[in-house]
Amino acid sequence: METLGLLADGFAVALQPVNLLWAIVGVTLGTAVGVLPGLGPALTIALLLPITFHVPATAAFILFAGIYYGAMYGGSTTSILLNTPGESATIITALEGHKMARKGRAAAALATAAIGSFIAGTIGTLGITFLAPPLVELALQFGPADYFSLMVLAFVAVSAVLGSSVLRGLTALAFGILLGLIGIDLQTGQPRFTFGLPELLDGINVIVVAVGLFAVGETLYLASRPLGHATLTPLKGRAWMTREDWRRSWKPWLRGSVLGFPFGALPAGGAEVPTFISYFVEKKLSRHPEEFGHGAIEGVAGPEAANNASAAGVLVPMLALGLPTSATAAIMLSAFQSYGINPGPLLLQTQPELVWGLIASLYVGNVMLLVLNLPLAGLWAKILAIPSPWLYGGILMFATIGTYGISQSPIDLILLYLIGGVGYLMRRFDFPAAPTVIGMILGPFAEQEFRRALTISGGEFSVFATRPLSAMLLGLAVLLLVVPLLLRHRR
Repeated sequence: METLGLLADGFAVALQPVNLLWAIVGVTLGTAVGVLPGLGPALTIALLLPITFHVPATAAFILFAGIYYGAMYGGSTTSILLNTPGESATIITALEGHKMARKGRAAAALATAAIGSFIAGTIGTLGITFLAPPLVELALQFGPADYFSLMVLAFVAVSAVLGSSVLRGLTALAFGILLGLIGIDLQTGQPRFTFGLPELLDGINVIVVAVGLFAVGETLYLASRPLGHATLTPLKGRAWMTREDWRRSWKPWLRGSVLGFPFGALPAGGAEVPTFISYFVEKKLSRHPEEFGHGAIEGVAGPEAANNASAAGVLVPMLALGLPTSATAAIMLSAFQSYGINPGPLLLQTQPELVWGLIASLYVGNVMLLVLNLPLAGLWAKILAIPSPWLYGGILMFATIGTYGISQSPIDLILLYLIGGVGYLMRRFDFPAAPTVIGMILGPFAEQEFRRALTISGGEFSVFATRPLSAMLLGLAVLLLVVPLLLRHRR
């Protein structure tokens, strides 16, 4: 009952006119970003991080959450109408949805994707509402050694799962930790890696790194690729789902929601894995398996639900433990730092208005997205007519103006484009960017907890193995590193 009372307080915050306006802006912008192939919520939120210096925290996070949820919705539009996934998680949607569109059933495919996303988003938000508080109670039992081991597990999981190899992921992670260590050591007061530049004594602003890697680096990579020309499939046929479509869709919506949410909450679980699992589950359970590969509506309904449920799951460890499990969550975590807020077990106690207002806004945003996506799918698809050079030039312009507005420092602009160049090379040679941001944010915290644990234990490194929870977390990290190598060697 206490949770319901807090949620009611959250709705009082989310339904304020100014916050409703931010929610509308967020879901609209997120849908547009999801429609554009190659862009995504991580890039967009990174581009908007400089607004955190001018907008109240609650409004900013309602905007970011709307962008995140909206991008999950919007990705299905290009997958179905253009056979071009706007997000990697909508690859499966393209497989069946575009086949439906070519048969004249684009409207039905878009409808089942939108309704499934709404149902999954609502179920996922219910999961956030009722799972975050007990997870916080568990996290309050953690000691410094346990926290360090938890961060090591997050480092290994993100590095092992993202990218084409563990080595590439760990290299990107090490680069991020190095960036996080620049500045004054909080315990000794000595400058580290500042090269005599006073501007680096406070460290590199995480916003500069996030914008550089995701906005500048990604834009340079996209601009370097040859422009493709795809044909938009027109909307035709029935404007709504038939009774048979409803009968074949409602169970995949529920199954996809149940599959997607836990994967989003896992470190680096992502949305790709549950969408593929959902597709194969629906193919196995369908009474019409022969339609799969030729436009089966279950192949759109289930994966789209899994995609959106996993997006909700990502927010649970971020809010309750301060652990980002995706690139978007890592950038949202950097936004918390911009406000001087540390996500983690105490966040629900110290910032209840922010947290519950954010959670309530997810319910509101879900309804807005359903209204936006069902009747306006054809309009969203026309965004694809924007010339790519204009789009990339606009992104670079906003990235430059926003970064300079943070501190009016030329050093920040130099760092922005240096890191953007590194981001381009990382993207070019398949090094994941997310571990870099996660390493930069969590690296200093991991170092601090490591030192605290050693101080409490009198310098005994065995403290990390003698505490049961710490030993279990480190064991899981070792398994994540070793098992894929053994399986690859066995193959």
